[in-house]
Amino acid sequence: MTKNRNPQNNTKIIQGKVKKKSKDSKIKLVIGIDEVGRGPVAGPVTICAVLMAQTAYQDFQKSEICEKLRDSKKLSEKKREEWFERIKEYQKEGMLDFAYFNLSAEGIDKFGIVSAIQKCLNKCLEKLDTPIDAKIMLDGGLQAPDKFTNQEAFIKGDANHPIIALASIVAKVNRDNYMKVKVSEYPEYGLETHKGYGTKKHMQAIEKYGLSNFHRKSFLKKFI
Repeated sequence: MTKNRNPQNNTKIIQGKVKKKSKDSKIKLVIGIDEVGRGPVAGPVTICAVLMAQTAYQDFQKSEICEKLRDSKKLSEKKREEWFERIKEYQKEGMLDFAYFNLSAEGIDKFGIVSAIQKCLNKCLEKLDTPIDAKIMLDGGLQAPDKFTNQEAFIKGDANHPIIALASIVAKVNRDNYMKVKVSEYPEYGLETHKGYGTKKHMQAIEKYGLSNFHRKSFLKKFI
């Protein structure tokens, strides 16, 4: 399992800023969560959680830059990279914090994709030291632990809720970059084009070269 560079531990939000160990319990937090990589037959699944103060998120939603935000699936690769750099700047400025986690193909085969996603999601919430009363907004069928009673999942959440879209972008960029790194290790499979999804070209490569350690064998039982 891998994770991003250490975000601040024990974080709270003060006037829209990320601070350490605040005693102010009146600040309400909003967290957006999305996953990338549920469907591929190779590579990890990635979850990201983005945390903002409720007031900061409200201001962000009204901003001109937010109007240009679309979910990561509709952005070009270049635009996603630009947004990711902007998100990292927002983190440095204290406007938000985020955490992402990956679980490898081996982990997915061991636990199953649903449990793998849940483990990554839980780790993100732990890393952000998420308070129990935070408002958690999730994409699709994702679910936070039951102790977080103020949570809601949204169909096409990444397209309709900016904080989920931000999480989607972070997850997508980091998973894609990880897959690009693996191209030199597994050059015969064409990872640079399909990022591990089961395209026709990818499946033909599997038939020719067999399964690698990077493939989800539980997704490709007919090749075992």
